[in-house]
Amino acid sequence: MSSQTAVERTAQVEARSAGLRKELGLVDLVLMQILYVVGSSWVGTAAKLGTSHTVFWLLAIASFYLPQAAVVIFLSRMMPLEGGVYQWTTIALGKFAGFMVAWNLWAYAVLIIATFGVTIATNASYLLTGGTASLSQVWWYTPIVSVAALLFVTGISVLGLHTGRWVQDVGGIAHVLTFAALLIVPLIAFRHGKPVSYHPLDVTAPAVTPFSLNIFGKMALGALSGFEYVAIMAGEARSPERTIGRSVRIAAPVIALMFILGTNSVIALVPLDRIDLVSPIPQTLSIGFAGMGIARLIVPALILLLLLRQVGVMTMVFNGNTRLPLVAGWDNLLPAWFTRLHPRFRTPVNSILFVSAITIALTLAGQAGVGVQEAFQLLENAAGIFYALTFLALFAIPIFGAANLARRPSRFLRIAAMCGFAVTLLYSTLSVFPIIDVASWQIFAAKIIVVILGANLLGIAIYAMRRPSSKVAND
Repeated sequence: MSSQTAVERTAQVEARSAGLRKELGLVDLVLMQILYVVGSSWVGTAAKLGTSHTVFWLLAIASFYLPQAAVVIFLSRMMPLEGGVYQWTTIALGKFAGFMVAWNLWAYAVLIIATFGVTIATNASYLLTGGTASLSQVWWYTPIVSVAALLFVTGISVLGLHTGRWVQDVGGIAHVLTFAALLIVPLIAFRHGKPVSYHPLDVTAPAVTPFSLNIFGKMALGALSGFEYVAIMAGEARSPERTIGRSVRIAAPVIALMFILGTNSVIALVPLDRIDLVSPIPQTLSIGFAGMGIARLIVPALILLLLLRQVGVMTMVFNGNTRLPLVAGWDNLLPAWFTRLHPRFRTPVNSILFVSAITIALTLAGQAGVGVQEAFQLLENAAGIFYALTFLALFAIPIFGAANLARRPSRFLRIAAMCGFAVTLLYSTLSVFPIIDVASWQIFAAKIIVVILGANLLGIAIYAMRRPSSKVAND
């Protein structure tokens, strides 16, 4: 695909995006990134490393976070298109690569939304039953609450970003407030005479083992990814070629500090063998404020804020995921049924309902026959590998697809992309293994491998069936 063809495709996608409302400004994009990137579970995952987590966070920032930001800023300035990484990959690497990126990103979002259903149910259990979260162990509780959350998000998505962005903004503000409480709770607990081991400046050299590298991969790609997801809705942002890059630069240092200091708080209050990987923040707050008279008011309020964050990010991910079938439908890679907009709200209503039905089905299937922690790990690890395949393509664009871009990437950008590609490959390899005790790690790994291979074979089959009827320019 020549640079002229790339320009023509950019104009074509911008014309098709004209019917979408431009609802997102700079503040919205900054809050979306904080909301999406700073997942509430990652401080628990990183805390498993003890005081060596700081070194791993800094390595993850240097080797993945900053390369990702550099590539996304470069591509979003040149091609601020609805569909984001799908459009970029199609232009640089060809239509098949673009479709498989969108397919894997779509599969990732479906599974990660399912994990949010589990997380919301678990956090609500902390809110209702206190530090034990005993309600989440009742067999019917998690399926019912997670499905109810998905139905709520579906309704918000049909109404469009005019409503959804407020849910996301409230979630972003709530998340910042919750993290502020997480950062100060060790100091409050220490002041009230509790046994607290809080040494935020202590840094120990990490042991390089398969376990620590597995967690490092999760801290890098799992915790520090997300900038490219905001770009999926570039066609619904105001001046996206300028505001997306600015939002990355504003959000980046805030996100780094939230992760490092938040992990220190978990380590200070929760024994390593008792960390709740699904809901480490409610667990830490419950322990830190336990026994204080004010805890009866503060802890539920903070957990409620965290729930608002999770509903907000669930709404954001769900919205982005419904746009992928939309843009694939524009290219005749999916039926035109997916491109139909709601007559009033101008949202892809058919795509929204389809994604909702698939997500609910996978949410219930992932919880069948396993405990909450293992169900969460299965969904999260499988989702993470789908996401990693997307990032392999993203980082491949400056390396292998530079000739098809309207502007050549610099040598620095290509080196950064190679670094991000290597970290992503490490993550993809190790994420088939669990970081918690499970009944059988072989069965755990086999489930994930089957899901990844099966889903991609299905994607290839769909592409092969739809490709001959495509009216879009050849690769």
